[in-house]
Amino acid sequence: MIKEGVEKILSDLLKKSMTQVGNNYFTPQQVQGNWIGNPAATTSEVQETELRLGIQLPEDYKEFLSIANGYPTHNDAVEPSFLEVGQIQYLKTYDHEIVEIWKGTGNDETGAILEQSIIIAGMNEEQYFLLIPPNNTTTVWRYWKFASWIPGEIEYKNLTDYFLDVISSIDSM
Repeated sequence: MIKEGVEKILSDLLKKSMTQVGNNYFTPQQVQGNWIGNPAATTSEVQETELRLGIQLPEDYKEFLSIANGYPTHNDAVEPSFLEVGQIQYLKTYDHEIVEIWKGTGNDETGAILEQSIIIAGMNEEQYFLLIPPNNTTTVWRYWKFASWIPGEIEYKNLTDYFLDVISSIDSM
């Protein structure tokens, strides 16, 4: 049931993206197939990444990966492109400097959160989408959109809420 809901949300996102930016932004195959995401990740790809990171990824993210192993954005100046599961990594590995900057600003809490976060979208783009694992202060995964141009993070309660927010922002344009 969850998978069908995520598929519908991604399908709606694609349709609204095509309406907003036009079909010329997408390849003919994407337009004809009515799909811009990569093919689904395999169970072994997800398991290999979990082993490499030393963590069990959240179920809703794994559900997303079972539909699309990577999903481009219609507007990389505002929304990040989701990576293939084999590309995700700890933010401190990818962008150690941003972690150190935040730790050095006196905002130790944000710096500590960034240090444990996993970047799943936005490599080489203006913003990141991060998964923050549970720790000794929280028992749930956290979901952040994070960029230098955002005054702090934008937190979502789950991945579905993020995609619904993207659809809503397209609708309001």
